[in-house]
Amino acid sequence: MAGFDCDSTQPASNDYGFALSVDVEDYFQVWAFSDVIQRQSWDGFQLRVGDATRACLDLFDRHDATATFFTLGWVAERDPALIKEIVNRGHELASHGYDHTKVNQQTRDAFYEDAGRTKKMLEDIAGVEVTGYRAAGFSIDKTTPFAHEVLSELGYRYSSSSHPIAHDHYGDAAAPRDPHCPMEGADFIEAPVATVEIAGRRFSAAGGGWFRANPYMASRFLLKRARASLKGPVIFYFHPWEIDAGQPRIKSASFKSKMRHYLNLNKMERKLDRMLEEFKWRRIDEVLGLTGGSA
Repeated sequence: MAGFDCDSTQPASNDYGFALSVDVEDYFQVWAFSDVIQRQSWDGFQLRVGDATRACLDLFDRHDATATFFTLGWVAERDPALIKEIVNRGHELASHGYDHTKVNQQTRDAFYEDAGRTKKMLEDIAGVEVTGYRAAGFSIDKTTPFAHEVLSELGYRYSSSSHPIAHDHYGDAAAPRDPHCPMEGADFIEAPVATVEIAGRRFSAAGGGWFRANPYMASRFLLKRARASLKGPVIFYFHPWEIDAGQPRIKSASFKSKMRHYLNLNKMERKLDRMLEEFKWRRIDEVLGLTGGSA
């Protein structure tokens, strides 16, 4: 497959396939609990992300799937063996920032330091180049005009930080649905996670809580529709904690946050197993044509 070309107004075809991604963060680091769990308390929680991520790796092995692992620097510092294992098992290592701070809550200088520090940390641990970035909470949007420029300056080649739907925590329903080059003259790609348009409205086909909440057949329909309509890969994401049904419960969280976080955790791995069996999944850098691999 020819890679996405920033010098072309359209990619050669829309046959880019399906791209699998995992946001490597632990259950206590999610935005749903950020109002009751402070960052300075994180080291007091039991780390479960290593075991949960290794369960993801085993699941992918069973289906000959490869994925992109957007990883927090905070996690990498505490479990460098996990970072090396991700790479050794054939997956793409990418950056999720250091401590899950949203880009739209940082200055340009603070974002430069955060994204640069995390890239170097991951590269030093794994011995591979890190070219992909995903912002916490899909927080690269029209309020962060500096973000893509900073990432390009730091040596990243793409971002998958846009979820172009209407949502109370993120998103811009008017943002492009397809991969695009956000800076004129720069070979840098923004590759949004998957959406579909039905009757003039946008719906997520990207996974996460949407995938856990919907019946599998509804998600299957959305994935197929996204494949037919997007001029780029169908990018899907989830978190390791979403297959960790035994995780401790955060009793002080709001009812809404608990509903979002804990819904169908006990069903997620089975649904993923079915999805991985039905569709062929590859890492994002490959489907964008940024490596020697093919989709």
